[in-house]
Amino acid sequence: MIHYLTEKDVQQVLNMDILLQTTEQSLKDRALHQAIDIPRQRIYTPEGTQHVLQASSKAIGYTGFKFYYTRPTGKSFYVNLISIETGKLVAMVEAIWMSMVRTGAASGAATKYLANDDASIVGQIGSGFQSIGQLEAVCAVRKIKEARVFSRTRDKLEAYCKKMTEKLGLPVMPAASAEAAVRGAHILNVITKSAKPTINGEWLTPGVHINAAGSNALSRAEIDDATVKRCNLITVDSRGTAQKECGDLVSSAEKGVIQWEYLTEIGDVFAGKAKGRTSRDQITLYESHGIGIQDLYGAAKALELAKARGLGVELPVGL
Repeated sequence: MIHYLTEKDVQQVLNMDILLQTTEQSLKDRALHQAIDIPRQRIYTPEGTQHVLQASSKAIGYTGFKFYYTRPTGKSFYVNLISIETGKLVAMVEAIWMSMVRTGAASGAATKYLANDDASIVGQIGSGFQSIGQLEAVCAVRKIKEARVFSRTRDKLEAYCKKMTEKLGLPVMPAASAEAAVRGAHILNVITKSAKPTINGEWLTPGVHINAAGSNALSRAEIDDATVKRCNLITVDSRGTAQKECGDLVSSAEKGVIQWEYLTEIGDVFAGKAKGRTSRDQITLYESHGIGIQDLYGAAKALELAKARGLGVELPVGL
């Protein structure tokens, strides 16, 4: 039997606090060699794009993969959990909402370890669906007093700021420009699909922590070379994935400013195997691309909690 969880089921049992815990643990276990993953694989066709992220964890007893298919008119996301012990597929979990929240949670976990303890002002570029999790996550790990957000479509931006103000209980204000959002920010979220840099490194305040979560393809570049040069610490979720997907760092790598093999994986910081921030004025960067181990742990927790509450349905498959 396969336990099937819908989007509604998942939203009833998971929240940001839970996914902050599972996401941090997944990356920590990976750093401690209790879990593994391989970089995302994609098939491009004129009709749409198929994406597959694979991972395995002896720590939680599951191996599996997230499959998603995207096209201009729609998308579908599923995490498949396979028991390491029996080799059987035990669960399928719908994962559009969970993927958004766990992406935010990864930035939140990085912020927890890398931002200054008294960071209270957030700047953000982007007001789309993925930006919801980004802002919620950093507000969960720091005492944020205000957020300033910029995106190109003003109506969409104002609606987003109103929604997030109500959700978070703090002022989320539309910024007049990207520069206005960035200058003076203690934490900066960049979450767009832009092919050209949306921020200028000259705008950064000493001590800022940056979460760049939109550049998961080499054709995208949200931050400029000046930003990369100003960063004292650059972290990624996976060096292998970053080399395949991080458009933000391609230009700097080609110029020899950074070397892929020497980038710090954020899980090593979580596990105490690598240093994080070492001074107040350092500028730190987390390049988030999303890896399968984050989905595996999130889906496993959803399955555990859903079963305890009697949610989901059993499908007569693999009897």
